[in-house]
Amino acid sequence: MTEQTIRTDAPAEGVARITLARPEMRNAQNLAMLYALNDAFDAAAHDPGVKVIVLAADGPHFSSGHDLAADRTMPDAPTVTPWGGFDAPGAEGRQAREEEYYLGFCQRWRDLPKPTIAQVHGKAIAGGLMLAAVCDLIVASEDATFSDPTVAFGVNGVEWFSHPWDFGLRKAKELLFTGGMLGAAEARAIGFVNHVVARDELEGFTLGLAKRIASRPAMGLRLAKQSVNAAQDAQGFRTAMTTAMALHHVGHSNNVEVHGKIVDPAGMEVIRREAKGG
Repeated sequence: MTEQTIRTDAPAEGVARITLARPEMRNAQNLAMLYALNDAFDAAAHDPGVKVIVLAADGPHFSSGHDLAADRTMPDAPTVTPWGGFDAPGAEGRQAREEEYYLGFCQRWRDLPKPTIAQVHGKAIAGGLMLAAVCDLIVASEDATFSDPTVAFGVNGVEWFSHPWDFGLRKAKELLFTGGMLGAAEARAIGFVNHVVARDELEGFTLGLAKRIASRPAMGLRLAKQSVNAAQDAQGFRTAMTTAMALHHVGHSNNVEVHGKIVDPAGMEVIRREAKGG
């Protein structure tokens, strides 16, 4: 029986909602979830009746990041990047796979021609932070926290490395160096989060914002999004992301040489403790 990893619905006219649906796993991302999420984003993007896409989550947390115990065998699904070589041995295959289902997916989601809103509660850790960061707007509950503790793995950070733009240079470095958590209030103060509301108001507030956006012309929304993204790209965003991904794989390759694994084993307990705590 195929595991259901996401749910989709249409809570209002012009609004599509995608919900992460592995609450028993704190919405940890296996490949089935990532490919299902990509399909759902594509469906919403191609639906002329949809103007806004909301990304939400079941359970107590938005997402604890990548499922560290999951099988990383490429699924039997259409690929989205031109890389190929997914079955190649060593660093070649590893980079091709991560360029596909991490950086490749995130770049596509960031560039969707429709506004996206992340509805975040609880923890958004590493890969969970990644899913929120690719969205155009973020609405967070008061208990939401954001973190990327993956430097403990001996890599530079999660695969979607938008941290300098999201947090500012010095705060990005602090969060990466320490693995610390950024609370919702501070995240709003530095501009990463748009709105912070009580947990029991999160869904209603997010839907209200989505409906307000959906009242605007689709073409205007598309052009506004493309214009802001173009300004970010002109600052070197895409080049920085590509470089960060390459350095991420330097970390993986070093770990293989030193530890015989793609991540520093000492970091496993750090990440698991972060995911399970609270």
